[in-house]
Amino acid sequence: MNFNAHTIIDRQDKLWQTLHGWPKIELHRHLEGSTRLSTLVEVAREYDIPLPAYDVEHLRPYVQMTENDEPNFAVFLSKFSVLRHFYRSATIIRRITREAIQDAAADNIKYMELRFTPHALARQNECTYEEVIGYVCEASTLAQRDFGIQVRLIVSVNRHESVDIAHQVLDATLAVGNSDVVAMDIAGLETDHPARPFQPFFDRARENGLHVTVHAGEWDGAASVRDAVESARPTRIGHGVRAIEDSEVVRLVREHGITLEVCPTSNMQSGSVAHLEHHPLSDLHYLDVLTTINTDDPSVCDITLTDELTLAHTALGLPPDVIKQTILNAARSAFLPDAERMELVAWFERELARAVVPNTNR
Repeated sequence: MNFNAHTIIDRQDKLWQTLHGWPKIELHRHLEGSTRLSTLVEVAREYDIPLPAYDVEHLRPYVQMTENDEPNFAVFLSKFSVLRHFYRSATIIRRITREAIQDAAADNIKYMELRFTPHALARQNECTYEEVIGYVCEASTLAQRDFGIQVRLIVSVNRHESVDIAHQVLDATLAVGNSDVVAMDIAGLETDHPARPFQPFFDRARENGLHVTVHAGEWDGAASVRDAVESARPTRIGHGVRAIEDSEVVRLVREHGITLEVCPTSNMQSGSVAHLEHHPLSDLHYLDVLTTINTDDPSVCDITLTDELTLAHTALGLPPDVIKQTILNAARSAFLPDAERMELVAWFERELARAVVPNTNR
């Protein structure tokens, strides 16, 4: 049986309500994993996408992790193979972008870095990478204004696809030249697909003023984190939880000041961590590794950031002051110009200082 966070958290209790009221930051959220199931049903009906049934509950097991799914990366990624059939038009891409940002704002997220994969979004239509990036940027600009949230964008490529595709996507990103696009990322199948062949891609991104974050230490071990640090020289690492398997890699991450974008529910559902009580978030924090808490794919995982913070406290034992620290870590690790980042940190320091602390026994 797969992990279901809703057996542990209760959105009606005082703890959840208190944490929902806190201002929050999300650094690791995939657009493609944030699509509302109700939107997928509407798109399937409009575009006549073959499905067993055209209602949310029958669609759910095809696009969302359920208790009946095996907790492994193959099953987790299979949800995206279904989701990719839905990106049929510019209108749909704009809609899912807007709704993803609206949903984050409803969870009291004040700053978010939303990543997306142009190659995946362009597959089901005749759009170019430049057009796809433009659609996401346009929808993000409008949604930020309408929902009172600051959003920056991260363009992602898959490490199990060719380096040539990565360079083409980077070319398109630079051609669009939207200042809200702040970083490049590689994701996808980690085992047997090291980051090292992408080193020229990372170098080009940095030379053109973009930040670098890398998925590593999620489905492969600590050696993958070392490979990412040495070849990509990232500021942040997506997930990175399996660094805990090698003390030298933990030291490497700490000494380089790399921030980990930790996603507890996703780690459980994808099999990165076998048992909840073994999740290393707390250990990494107390080893002085910079950690943040994120959702990864809120729709696929059926989770919100408030859920993740609640889980971090009730199941992983992080006290409220440490949870506040992870939010401040996120502010200090945001891919913003120095002055803007300092302003963001100062704002969160003020707001979290007066945020209500839940009355718990921890």
